[in-house]
Amino acid sequence: MTTSQSFLQELLLEAGNTRKLLNAMSNDVLGYKPAEKSWTMAQLGCHIAESYHWYVPTFKASFLDFAAYSYDKGDGNSVEGIVAKFEENLKQAIACLESVDDESIFSETWTMKMGEVTMAEMPRVAVVRSMLMNHLYHHRGQLTIYLRASGKKVPGIYGPSSDEQG
Repeated sequence: MTTSQSFLQELLLEAGNTRKLLNAMSNDVLGYKPAEKSWTMAQLGCHIAESYHWYVPTFKASFLDFAAYSYDKGDGNSVEGIVAKFEENLKQAIACLESVDDESIFSETWTMKMGEVTMAEMPRVAVVRSMLMNHLYHHRGQLTIYLRASGKKVPGIYGPSSDEQG
């Protein structure tokens, strides 16, 4: 199995879990946030959906400059809009991994910048693992807390949740 096939397999498996979490939100609690410094549930859901968009600049360029970054978040005011953006970005992420025809791309250096400031520089394989996948899992964990604290049921991710067991 190639590196891109391995990442694609994980992406597809985990996308189902992400979809379950995003669909567990409801419009009546999208404004919920656990603390003043925290994002709202809608903002967190939009960020989770957006993380799938980052596959495009990760594979189509050698860097991402957040000072020049532009992204259409779609309708972040409804669960349906957030899920639709997730599905759109997921399709692009899948296409990026499926289009890898030279595995050496994973060893190439990729850079994250904010204007002239380099925020991170690492092999693309590390970018996919840490910034695209692990970063997403971190925010999904946050979303489970938001769901529980706002009175919504938490779906099972790696087996049934306590809400699904009764």
